[in-house]
Amino acid sequence: MKSMNLVGDPITTLLKKIAIPASTGTLFQTLYNVVDTYFAGKISPNALAAIAKSFPLYFIIIATGVGIVAASNALISNSLGAKEDRKASLYVAQSLLYSVIVSIFVTIIGLSFSDDLLRLMGSDQETINLATDYLDVIFFATFIFLIQISLNGTLNAQGDTKSYRNVLIVTFFLNIGLNPLFIFGFGPIPAFGIAGLAIATVIAQLIGLFYLAYKVYCCELKQYLKLECFLPKFDLIKNLTNQSVPIMMSMFMIGLGIYNILFFVSKFGYLAAAGYGSALRIEQILLLPVIGLNTAVLTIAGQNFGAKLFPRVDEVYTKAIIIGSSFMILAGVVIFLLADNIVSIFTDNQDAINYGADYLKIAAFIGPVYPVFFITNALFQAIKKPIYTVLMTFLRLVLLPFATMWTVVFLFEGSFRDLFLGLFFINWTFGILVFLFAKYYTKKLFLRTVKT
Repeated sequence: MKSMNLVGDPITTLLKKIAIPASTGTLFQTLYNVVDTYFAGKISPNALAAIAKSFPLYFIIIATGVGIVAASNALISNSLGAKEDRKASLYVAQSLLYSVIVSIFVTIIGLSFSDDLLRLMGSDQETINLATDYLDVIFFATFIFLIQISLNGTLNAQGDTKSYRNVLIVTFFLNIGLNPLFIFGFGPIPAFGIAGLAIATVIAQLIGLFYLAYKVYCCELKQYLKLECFLPKFDLIKNLTNQSVPIMMSMFMIGLGIYNILFFVSKFGYLAAAGYGSALRIEQILLLPVIGLNTAVLTIAGQNFGAKLFPRVDEVYTKAIIIGSSFMILAGVVIFLLADNIVSIFTDNQDAINYGADYLKIAAFIGPVYPVFFITNALFQAIKKPIYTVLMTFLRLVLLPFATMWTVVFLFEGSFRDLFLGLFFINWTFGILVFLFAKYYTKKLFLRTVKT
C-alpha cells in the first residue's frame, strides 16, 4: 500500500481502500469462532459447553489485543503524520516489547484463576476440566497472539490492512484442516480432544505471526529499526500504556455488557436466551463493515491529526458515519423482512425463533446508530483521548442498559420485546448526544491547537 497517501488522497477513497480489507478479515475472524464451536460440538455436548464457558476468559486476550493494536496504530500513525519516521520505528519496537510484557501478566492471570472463574459461572467439574484443558494451551500461547496483534498495528498505521486480512483468511482455512487432526488424531499425532482445538489455533496463529513479521521487515520503517530500538524506552512504553489501557477497559466492558443483557434476557427463559444468542450472531456479521470503518478512521484520522490536518480529521469522521449508517439502514431492511427465516438457520424451536425474530426486528431500527459509537471510539483513539472511549462504553453498554432493563423487567414487568424497545430508546438518545459532543469537542480542540 505504498501508493496510498493518508494525508493527501480523497477521504472516501481511503475509507474504501482500508475498510473493505479490514471488514473481510474480521468476517473470517468471526467465522473462525463458529468453526471452533462446530468442532467442539463434535467432541461432546460438555465440550461445547466448555468452549462457551471459556469465551469470557479467552476474551481477556482479545481485550488486551485490541488495546495494543489501537495504541500502536494511533501512536505510529501520529508519528508518521508528523513526519517523525524514526519515532514511529521506535514505537514499532516498543510495541512488540510491550506486547511481550503484557502477555506475561495475562498468562499468569489466566493460568492462576481459570478454575475459580469457571466455578463462579456455575460450571460443573467436568466442564471445568474440559475448559481448562483448552484454556491452558491458549494462555501459554498468549505471547503469540499479542505479538501478532502488535505487528498488525504497525501495518495498519501505514494503511496496510490487507496483510492481516490475508492472515485471517489463511489461518481460517488452516484451522479447519488442523482441528480434526489434533482433536481426533491421525497417524503419529495423538488425539488431544478439546485441547486439540487450542493446539490447532496456536499453530495457525504462529504461522500468521511469521507472515506479519516478514511484512513489517519489508516495510519502509524497517530502515530505522535497529537493535537499540528494542531496549526499553519507558516514556514510550508509558504512552503505549496510557493509550491501550483505556481501550482494554472498554473491551472488558463490552464483555460485561453482553453478560448484562443475557442476565435480563434469561429472566424470560432459556429459549429467550437461545433466540437472542442466535440473532446476535447475525447482527455481529452485519456490523463487520462498521468495524472495518472503525479501523479506517483510526488509521486515517491518526495520521492526519499527527500532520495537524484537522479539517480532514473531521471529514473522515463525518463521512465514515454517513457511510456506516447508510449501510446499516439497508441491512436493517433485510433483517426486518427476513427475521424469522434468519433465526431458523440456527434452531428449529419455534419459541426460540419468535424470540430471536422479535429482537432482530427491533435491532433493525437500532442498527443505524451503531456506527456513531464505533467511529467515535476510533476518533478519540486517533486524537489521543482514549479515556472518552471508556466513559462512552461504560455508559452505553453497562450503566444505561442496566438501569433501563431493570426498570422494564422489575418495575414495569415488561415483556421480552419491551426490553429491547427500551434499549432502542437509550441507544438513539445517547447516540445523538455522543455525535454532538464529538463534533463540539473536536472543533474546540482544533481551534485551540491552531491558536497555539
